[in-house]
Amino acid sequence: MDISVVIPLFNEQDSIEELNDWIVSVMQSNHLSYEILFIDDGSYDKSWDVIKNLRAKNSRVIGLKFSKNFGKSQALHAGFARAKGAVVITMDADLQDSPDEIPALYQMIKEQDYDIVSGWKKKRYDSFFAKNMPSKLFNWAARKISGLSLHDFNCGLKAYRNEVIKTIEVYGEMHRYIPVLAVNAGFNNIVEKVVIHQARKYGKTKFGMERFINGFLDLITIWFTSKFGKRPMHFFGLLGVIMFVIGLGFATYLGIDKLFLNPSGRLIANRPEFFIALSTMIIGTQFFVAGFLGEIILQTRQNKDRYHITEVKDA
Repeated sequence: MDISVVIPLFNEQDSIEELNDWIVSVMQSNHLSYEILFIDDGSYDKSWDVIKNLRAKNSRVIGLKFSKNFGKSQALHAGFARAKGAVVITMDADLQDSPDEIPALYQMIKEQDYDIVSGWKKKRYDSFFAKNMPSKLFNWAARKISGLSLHDFNCGLKAYRNEVIKTIEVYGEMHRYIPVLAVNAGFNNIVEKVVIHQARKYGKTKFGMERFINGFLDLITIWFTSKFGKRPMHFFGLLGVIMFVIGLGFATYLGIDKLFLNPSGRLIANRPEFFIALSTMIIGTQFFVAGFLGEIILQTRQNKDRYHITEVKDA
């Protein structure tokens, strides 16, 4: 199969059929074998009924339904697990992503051997203050922290080689950072393509300002896990040693001062330096133990790690 189109959705009953017909037309005109996976993320409108009707007409349509709204990352994860195409295309169900982009994305993966082609909505038809400006700030921060030179991390229109989506695991709200997850898994051949962005035709957006707050928090999480996920002692152990040394320094100072410099002075327990020494030494020990436990947990999970390995084939 050439292409799997994975479409997560939530309450998009008005746009699903139109989007499906558009995708089918593009596939047929370009002579591409395909499947369309609609993942209904707990919709409470008639989205699932529309998907079932489309399936009855076309066996290439596959519908997956969650019992409740779990989020876009979980929907993509379910779609990736089911996808069979050599190239996997993701897009939103609100008709703001154009299926006409699919053939070009497919060719870039197949002919130029990219791992991921990420869409860039260079010209957007969203509110400037509600979405465009926060999105620009978010993408700037994501570039700085992740090191990936992408202009639009959150663009739903992306193309992947099948090996990529079968190797990475999308969890939480990490759908914004799939390229970063791919780089961490060893897929470095990532490129960006300017794609058409269309104004929303039906309904209203499902995302508010909270997605940017959550996005920044997720960005910190993915930075930490990518940098220290395989060596937690390098972070917690270092902090622990620094804190313990600070506490030990204060304790040494108090001891020398009490024994040699000012024997008749205040009791050590009545001095603020004592509480600083005690607190920092305890916190330092806790940090060190946290790093040590992290290393133990990491070792016990080594057999569950998933790696992307390329084998040389005979000519």
